[in-house]
Amino acid sequence: MSILVNSVVTGLDEPASAAIEKALRLLGLKDTSVLDCAISKTSLDARGKGKPHFVHSVAITLPSGESQLVERLKNPKIVLRQEEPLKVVYGNKPLQHRPVVVGFGPAGMFAGLLLARNGYRPLVLERGGSMEERVQAVESFWSTGSLDETTNVQFGEGGAGTFSDGKLTTRIGDSKCGWVLREFVRFGAPKEILQKAKPHIGTDRLRDVVTGIRQEILRLGGEIHFHTTLQGLRSINGHLTGAVTDSQEVPAEVLVLATGHSARDTFQWLHHLGIQMEPKPFSVGVRVEHLQDTINQGLYGKWANHPALPVGEYQLSKRIGDRGVYTFCMCPGGYVVPAASQEGMVVTNGMSCYARDGRNANAALAVSVTPADYGEDPLAGMRFQQDLERKAFEMGGGKYQAPAQDAGSFLEGKAGLRIGSVQPTYHRGIVAGDFQALFPPFVTEMLRVGLLDFERKIKGFSKSDTLLTGVETRTSSPLRVLRQENLQSPTLEGLYPCAEGAGYAGGIMSAAVDGIRAALEIMKLYKPFE
Repeated sequence: MSILVNSVVTGLDEPASAAIEKALRLLGLKDTSVLDCAISKTSLDARGKGKPHFVHSVAITLPSGESQLVERLKNPKIVLRQEEPLKVVYGNKPLQHRPVVVGFGPAGMFAGLLLARNGYRPLVLERGGSMEERVQAVESFWSTGSLDETTNVQFGEGGAGTFSDGKLTTRIGDSKCGWVLREFVRFGAPKEILQKAKPHIGTDRLRDVVTGIRQEILRLGGEIHFHTTLQGLRSINGHLTGAVTDSQEVPAEVLVLATGHSARDTFQWLHHLGIQMEPKPFSVGVRVEHLQDTINQGLYGKWANHPALPVGEYQLSKRIGDRGVYTFCMCPGGYVVPAASQEGMVVTNGMSCYARDGRNANAALAVSVTPADYGEDPLAGMRFQQDLERKAFEMGGGKYQAPAQDAGSFLEGKAGLRIGSVQPTYHRGIVAGDFQALFPPFVTEMLRVGLLDFERKIKGFSKSDTLLTGVETRTSSPLRVLRQENLQSPTLEGLYPCAEGAGYAGGIMSAAVDGIRAALEIMKLYKPFE
């Protein structure tokens, strides 16, 4: 147990240690009277026209008497903190076969890690290659245009988040998030992710973390089969009995389905098997790219070059009626990357390394779409995505170049591209496009609304040479594979639809937590595997 002192403010010119001194003064303590004191969380407040400042939460541990001190002070900023451990409950039912985990992105990794830690010796199936193979395949695609449909930005060890910014922000408010962060640090992530309000690892460091988790699962008796694609399921009387892969049949009575949001072939055969699913809202749009200096100036004003300030990042949104436009997956000092997983389709994504020291910033500028826009069939949203990606491929000239426009031309309703101070970072190259011809009218209308509204929030956001590169379609899954309170499919007992691909997560942290939930449900029913 410790005391948490919240809302401790320090200025740009104060050292972080000043937060601890201020927290101790607020408690009426000296540092010699405490067992431990450390900054628990730090965020930057750059709102308004005042000078930006940092806001901290400080954790302080005493030899005794924490609760009495908090009660005596009666300050809403001062509370007790007690870390909630990950509670594992074991069932009594014996497992005849290893639990199978399909997909080795964040959900599959953490489901596999938790199962392995508790003696269940999971069998992990991943259609893509190992991290070492994956990096080679992705770099080859970016340089030559030769796409490997099973090992790419979307598929392979680590999942789609491995080629992003390694962002660990989430809104789910689950205590399991702390466990995930501590595990990331254990496997090599920087310790500062435990303190930052907006933690990130960076794609370069995340790769080593992922391989460390793989090695731990193997050390604990699990197995990981790369280049193994799930192609079907076996069942008897509504109970799962096995998994069919492209190389063998695997007997199994439990299977965590953590395929990610781009496993379109999986969605198709699941639908054919009668597994209950439904269409869900998602978003489509473009990557918006600025000079990082423009974003820094727009956010920090005259303090933009202060050495204590991090590179600027933003999250913006605007809603008109039932339709929204927002920024997503913002990558400070990053790059716009080719992220296709099917031939003849262009998809964009954003990526940053840990240092975030690139010249440009980019983010998805995305418009919400719903089944009312594309149809009520469970696979209709997927087809909507594919149609946009094919059109972008054709508009880009057929070599995985991406169609692009400058914001000035786009806002004027004109086709074409005028490159100014913002030099494009998309690895395959960009060509002049016409988003008015590419997207449905409601998408282009809302993209314009967003650009103009966000300019009022960050000066320079929609200046004429801001680059728009398309298309961004993989913001989230276009469907949801239904599940019950025990996380099992109502159609097939033993099938655990999980995380982004099944429509229950949106990012590394929420996907990892959903994988943990699935593993906990399995352990609640079954004894460790023997």
